[in-house]
Amino acid sequence: MMPSFRALPPSLSGANRAVSASNEVDARRIHVPVARAMVDCAIYVEGQRLPGKYTHAAALAKVHELETQGQTAFVWLGLHEPDEHQMESVAQTFNLHPIAVEDAVHAHQRPKVERYDDALFLVLKTVKYVAHESVAQARQIVETGEIMVFVGADYVVTVRHGDHTGLAGLRQHLETEHIQLALGPYAVMHGIAEHVVESYLEVAQLMECDIDTIEEEAFSPDLKTDIAQIYMLKREVVEMRRAVNPLTAALQKITTDHKDLMTKEVTRYMRDVLSLQSQAGDQISSYDELLSSLVQAELAKVGLQQNLDMRKISAWVAIAAVPTMIAGIYGMNFDNMPELHWQWGYPLVLSLMASVCGFLYFNFRRNHWL
Repeated sequence: MMPSFRALPPSLSGANRAVSASNEVDARRIHVPVARAMVDCAIYVEGQRLPGKYTHAAALAKVHELETQGQTAFVWLGLHEPDEHQMESVAQTFNLHPIAVEDAVHAHQRPKVERYDDALFLVLKTVKYVAHESVAQARQIVETGEIMVFVGADYVVTVRHGDHTGLAGLRQHLETEHIQLALGPYAVMHGIAEHVVESYLEVAQLMECDIDTIEEEAFSPDLKTDIAQIYMLKREVVEMRRAVNPLTAALQKITTDHKDLMTKEVTRYMRDVLSLQSQAGDQISSYDELLSSLVQAELAKVGLQQNLDMRKISAWVAIAAVPTMIAGIYGMNFDNMPELHWQWGYPLVLSLMASVCGFLYFNFRRNHWL
């Protein structure tokens, strides 16, 4: 007898298809190679790049082979927005700490430095100035990204998030000036930190032009400033301050608590970067204070204008109150009222109203109420 089969209900078959599709997506994610996220992977021996292309595992194996031969070498692996599975493969190869790996994948971290045994994990916030014709038309002035740097005795792994965080130009510059690369992986960390901090100063200088324009408009008697523009600039400066200021403590920690991992020369370089970082932080803080002052100035201007408007309204109300009061008195319809049946009473009352209103108007104009 042939076995009988029952068709699955439509809801169950749909659920099975959904589960199957989900499994296929997960399978594709698992098999996505690290090369998809890899920007560059190079081996450096005494500051010179070895020719050829390497996977991250082959590069580290080659470095270990060179070290057994008495040569100083390290690998620099650059990744752009890797997923969890790609980063897991890199973490197994370089023995990276799981907590740092999780931070590198999910991003949205504050600038910081953490030490795991004899390795450092540095988080840097990058900034980019968004070009615009005028502040009034701008919707965004500063765009942020992130660079995570894993540094060990024989490797540097950089993980970038954002479209403007490229390090190709820095790598080419260091390869041209190979003296710094000869100092080892921590010299690469210094180069990346210096590159990021210099971009802070460049963006700060560009933002200064926008702030100067707003400041000139705010204190110009002939121009009316939209306070929304000041708030927008304030928001962008606050975003940049959040990217810049925390890095100062991280760099200080590197030059004091973790200087045993670096040579004295690299430590001196890091102190120079710390000096530039302090300069950038001070500049951003001054912008923040200036924009706060501009907000207060605009609010004061609004309050002053409201007072002027209230004075004008009060003056017109006072002028209108005179004829209203006289007309109200003579509109009460009593029989025994003065001048009620006098032939010149009506012209006299109108003349009195006009005279009193004119007198009040003249005095208000003289006192700049109107």
